[in-house]
Amino acid sequence: MIIGVPKEIKNHEYRVGLVPSSVRELTRLGHIVNIETNAGAGIDLTDAEFAAAGANIVASANELFSKSEMIVKVKEPLASERALLKPEHVLFTYLHLAPDLLQTEDLIKSRATCIAYETVTDKNGTLPLLSPMSEVAGRMAIQAGAMALEKSWGGRGLLLAGVPGVAPAKVLVIGGGKVGQNAIKIAIGMGANVTVLDKNINTLEKLDQQYANTLTTLYSNAENLEQEVIRADLVIAAVLLPGAAAPKLISKALLKKMKPGAVIVDVAIDQGGCCETSHATTHDDPIYIVDNIVHYCVANMPGAVARTATFALNHATLPYVIKLAELGAVEAMRQDPGLLAGLNVFNGQITNEQVAIGQQKPWISAEKVLNL
Repeated sequence: MIIGVPKEIKNHEYRVGLVPSSVRELTRLGHIVNIETNAGAGIDLTDAEFAAAGANIVASANELFSKSEMIVKVKEPLASERALLKPEHVLFTYLHLAPDLLQTEDLIKSRATCIAYETVTDKNGTLPLLSPMSEVAGRMAIQAGAMALEKSWGGRGLLLAGVPGVAPAKVLVIGGGKVGQNAIKIAIGMGANVTVLDKNINTLEKLDQQYANTLTTLYSNAENLEQEVIRADLVIAAVLLPGAAAPKLISKALLKKMKPGAVIVDVAIDQGGCCETSHATTHDDPIYIVDNIVHYCVANMPGAVARTATFALNHATLPYVIKLAELGAVEAMRQDPGLLAGLNVFNGQITNEQVAIGQQKPWISAEKVLNL
């Protein structure tokens, strides 16, 4: 198969779909890999390194898309990239379609086979391609929140850990999944006063056993949510419903009850965000303030630590890239139900129910569209 890796063009996105060691694995198996020039420059991966691994270096995205069968990216294709997609293309990347109507409509028009990292599952039903970036984003959320709490950013002027004689900041983590777990780890490590809300009692039990009296675990219901959001200095919104738009847990009315200068880091912003006042921001302009509450809503948080994130992501995606290249997309999905779960758009049809529900569009199951 001919695999193409374009240079990412989203604001401050320096990650790259494949690293040289991944390219070497693919070329060793007889596949052709095209890399757009300078695709890895932002994380100190040179064209020479890619060429030494067996890649062909191409001059532009136009050339890369025209010469490739499978496009391996990191972030969702922007409009200029979507215009280059053809029915014969397989697109393998993060898509986060539920809140993105324009992208969905363009992918439908392209008739390409579009497989989303974030809905691929493994035999345990977990999300192996979302997991590494969730780990990065969860850890970064505390860094970002600690910065936003500084007075110069509009925050309350709090040190997350406090100092002897001064209480630490109160951190609320909404959601005890992979993002939440990593946020908890860093927040507790920094000495914050941490509470987590989740609806899964098993998750709360595991977190309680892991952190004992250094973490407060609460069942997530309307009363607990409201009380803890009001008390918090920093809220990490980390609720994920695979493929679906994020639930709006923090209303405008609740926002008005929060402490002035409190911070919300909405890690769910890729899926529309957990706060009614959330909208996507960029690394260039990451923060805005509504009703005296600081919002940090960067949609590609791991892009800020692009080298770490790229290698972590490649370790997870490479086996799937190899499977798609070796078998072809359709046969690979027929053989791997978890990869089939990643199919979001196929031949001009939505194949993910949650995306269709979020956009009030018709859909057909991936099993049906592939005649399984």
